[in-house]
Amino acid sequence: MTTDVRSLGWLGTGRMGAAMAGRLIDAGERVSVWNRTASKTAPLVARGARAVERITDLGSCDIVFIMVSTPGDLQEVICGEGGLLSGDRRPGTIVDCSTVSAAASAGVRAAANAAGAAFLAAPVSGNPHVVADGGACIVASGPAEVFEHVRPVLEEIAKVAVHAGGEEQSRLVKLCTNLYLGMMVQALVEVTSLAEKGGTDRAAFLEFLGGTVLASDWVRKRTGDLVARDWTPTFTTELLRKDFDLGLGAAQSLEVPMPVAATVYQLIQSAIGTGLRDQDFLSLYDLQARGAALGELP
Repeated sequence: MTTDVRSLGWLGTGRMGAAMAGRLIDAGERVSVWNRTASKTAPLVARGARAVERITDLGSCDIVFIMVSTPGDLQEVICGEGGLLSGDRRPGTIVDCSTVSAAASAGVRAAANAAGAAFLAAPVSGNPHVVADGGACIVASGPAEVFEHVRPVLEEIAKVAVHAGGEEQSRLVKLCTNLYLGMMVQALVEVTSLAEKGGTDRAAFLEFLGGTVLASDWVRKRTGDLVARDWTPTFTTELLRKDFDLGLGAAQSLEVPMPVAATVYQLIQSAIGTGLRDQDFLSLYDLQARGAALGELP
């Protein structure tokens, strides 16, 4: 339980934002929340948060956290008409936890600094269930003194909070993580479909794999979903494509070859084209199973 007296704002209460803000509420923090669809703040209000009508109402907060989906959304809620910097009061520090490009991050950082607010880029690794259980990891970048100021709050959200550099390094670190996640899932569904095609039950193969040194906590936690083909979204195929767009764009600008990631990108695109856009990205299994002729799939 926190003993510091501070006011926190949370902008963006979708699945991830709500889970992260909930951690702060449970830690005893005073949290004000805003979301474009106001009804999505109701569960947090029921837990003790205060809902505000306008983004600018968060300007009186010591620290405002942001979790939105795209670079355009981030630009709008910070710099747009009625955005966080448009009010008479600006928060002391803005912490953006979204997954966006380094260029987008640098732009909003400059705007925040010009308006007198400190800015920390702090994307998070972990789905809403992982966040709620306290297993998330945050990688942050920006001035070291800003990170140290915010660090106690970050550690109420996540089990790990790492400072990666003084500028936009955390953005690329998060994109690298999500590129790896997409490549890992594609590898998982490929070997699973091969074992199945050879006559091994999917559940048996995944139980065996989960017991080997090649497994991870993530694979073990998602095994039940893969066995049941439950694609309830934790992270959609469309959002994964967005991160691959950003990650492969960064690789091109840095002249880094990414042959495996480039191939997986095309498979993600194919999954979206076959109707899996809004499904959990583990639904890449369905695309693979169709290609392996594993039987009729919906």
